[in-house]
Formats: sequence, structure tokens, C-alpha cells
Amino acid sequence: QVHLVESGGGLVQAGGSLRLSCAASGGTFSTKVMGWFRQAPGKEREFVAGISWNGGHADYADSVKGRFTTSKDNPKNTAYLQMNSLKPEDTATYYCAAKERRDESGRLYYYPADYGSWGQGTRVTVSS
Repeated sequence: QVHLVESGGGLVQAGGSLRLSCAASGGTFSTKVMGWFRQAPGKEREFVAGISWNGGHADYADSVKGRFTTSKDNPKNTAYLQMNSLKPEDTATYYCAAKERRDESGRLYYYPADYGSWGQGTRVTVSS
């Protein structure tokens, strides 16, 4: 499927911000539903955010609502995750994922198994 490359992770202090990027190639990005997931050591991969194929609708895990914003720039073949007010519990490896839309609705997907393409992950460490 589409090839995804994440970037933008790093080490930040609590309260700081990072913007993650997910660059896509090899597929039709404009029709992909995008998801963001994270995985901390010893824990399962969990849903963080999702955005509809046209970028018109997004949803977030309760743990990040009000702090994170995802967006999708179809002409640039890139999705973003803006992370503000970071907390130590946000420390994890963050992954972007893509799924081809089934129709023109704004449906989102919340489970790793729903997605067919994954990035390599980018590490985010938030110090206290």
C-alpha cells in the first residue's frame, strides 16, 4: 500500500509542543483515512487521533482531546499531528496509518487492524 514516513519526534519538557508529520508516497493520499496511534514500552498500541479522507472531520482519544490536533494536507500528501501541552504520559512511539476510504463519507477508524499502511514510528519523550 501507500508508503508512510513519520518525522518530528523528539525530547520536550512537560507543557511543550511538537508537530509530527506523516509524508505519503506510492498511493492516492487524497482518498485515505488517516490515523495516529502511539505505543509506550510494555503497553499496547492505542488510538490517538483520526481524520477523514477529505480532512473535514477528526476525532481524538479522551486522553488527548483539547491538546492534540490532526490535519491533512492532500496537495502536499502529508498528515500532521500537532501536540500541545505535552505531558510525561504522552511519552511513546507515535505511528501514522492510512486506510483507503470505502465511500465518500467522513467515517473514521479506531483500531490498528483497520489500517493497511503504517509508518516506521517517531519517538516522543516528554520530561517532567
